[in-house]
Amino acid sequence: MSTQLLVGGRIYSSSNPDATAMAVSDGTVVWVGADRAGRALHPDAEIVELDGAFVAPAFVDPHVHVTALGLKLTGLDLAQARSLADCLESVRAFAAAHPDGAILGDGWDETAWPEGRPPTLEEIDAAAPGRIVYLTRVDVHSAVASTALLDSVPGITEAGGFSRGEPLRGDAHHRARRAALGALDRAQRDRARQAALDSAAAQGIAAVHECAGPDISGTTDLAELLAFSHGVEVRAYWGQAVRTADEARTLMKELGVHALGGDLFVDGAIGSHTALLRAPYVDRDTTGTSYLDADAIAAHVLACTEAGIQTGFHVIGDAAMDAVITGFERAVTELGGPAIASRGHRLEHAEMIDADQIAKLAQWGVIASIQPGFDAAWGGPGGMYATRLGPDRAATLNPFAAMASAGVSLAIGSDAPVTALNPWEAIRAAAHHRTPGHQISPRAAFAAATRGAWRAGGVRDGVAGTLVPGAPASYAVWEADALVVAAASDTVQRWSTDPRSRVPGLPPLTPAATLPRCLRTIHRGATIHEA
Repeated sequence: MSTQLLVGGRIYSSSNPDATAMAVSDGTVVWVGADRAGRALHPDAEIVELDGAFVAPAFVDPHVHVTALGLKLTGLDLAQARSLADCLESVRAFAAAHPDGAILGDGWDETAWPEGRPPTLEEIDAAAPGRIVYLTRVDVHSAVASTALLDSVPGITEAGGFSRGEPLRGDAHHRARRAALGALDRAQRDRARQAALDSAAAQGIAAVHECAGPDISGTTDLAELLAFSHGVEVRAYWGQAVRTADEARTLMKELGVHALGGDLFVDGAIGSHTALLRAPYVDRDTTGTSYLDADAIAAHVLACTEAGIQTGFHVIGDAAMDAVITGFERAVTELGGPAIASRGHRLEHAEMIDADQIAKLAQWGVIASIQPGFDAAWGGPGGMYATRLGPDRAATLNPFAAMASAGVSLAIGSDAPVTALNPWEAIRAAAHHRTPGHQISPRAAFAAATRGAWRAGGVRDGVAGTLVPGAPASYAVWEADALVVAAASDTVQRWSTDPRSRVPGLPPLTPAATLPRCLRTIHRGATIHEA
């Protein structure tokens, strides 16, 4: 049995907050403590000098779209476009540099542009004449497409969500996405996956949860991803509703997925006016889009629970959350709360949620897979949420503190490529929420991005996502400033920030602080990234 002894660092460990050394044997943490003791206890170990680096549990991102993220990293990234004109010039330049094949772009956000509108069909055709062009909005719930792409999809003009002169939504968008992805070859898709997973490892991420589905990436992409070899672990979720336990088991076996949930759409997104609301949007006469009603939700929860399968739903709007709560209530009535809680079902996003609903989710053991980057990008008085919903409704979104205090288990992720694959940035966003009172402490946010995210993926061994003896040796080594213990607000108990409390410190995460830089990522003892 070979042993590595890491010395001269700062180890984030609840079992020994002052630790400077850690011993790892065969992919497992076997000891944490001080340098001198470590050298004495492990005289034959391979010594790894940390030179003051910070060692912490590796991150898990519980909501990622791997191939889509990779296509953004390797292709046309429109998140940097600062205007409609800038967006169109980017399309024009990309088309000139890549004269063959389909053009897929991602990340445009008209709410940040002075023109205040998305590209038109005519503008896309002029920027890339005759080409298949598919450009998704930043939330990936609407897109603009070229004439060549629309002509390649039979019946798209009669599909729900098609309105001439507007971005594609609903079924029309799903059809266009399938056609655009189908225009890529295997080599392009594999390059994208490599780029995405390399990027994850470089951010200290050891595992990701792929949120796939028939209307997202399809079975071909899923099969290719599961067969793709990389050091970053992939847990696959499939967003397709079922009605019986046998149907759930069959689907799981056929696809080789780990759970039937993730982006199983109850509704869409606020930015695309497709999140399902009780009252209309203030800037558009619509209440959004419903994909699943309470009956379908209840049937799916019952089927998966009976089959022993974890499930969950994509839910953002308040009316969509009403349907989810009603569906779960029916399942609880039939099977009992303990049976529902035993599966660790989860909700993705859960942005518009009230105190009564939070209490019920906590009682039923439902996990909230949240994305603090959403609030950082679109929250605040002048943000997109306020524009779409009005300031009063916008101020209720993403109540992380209320969820945590009620006992809802949180898992922090990115929904990449919607927001950046950057766990430290997400933790900072959770700790500096744009709405006072909704923030959680950096320590709580860090836990949600590590052990909370492992738990959201069904790992309930009590040690995954920590650095204590017996835990998997999945960790990252960071170049970081002096460690601090920070609270969510001045109203918390003072003991939590007192050095005598023996609470391990984290790098400073104030808005002006420089975020840690990843030097090395290790998953179960194997190095998967080296800076």
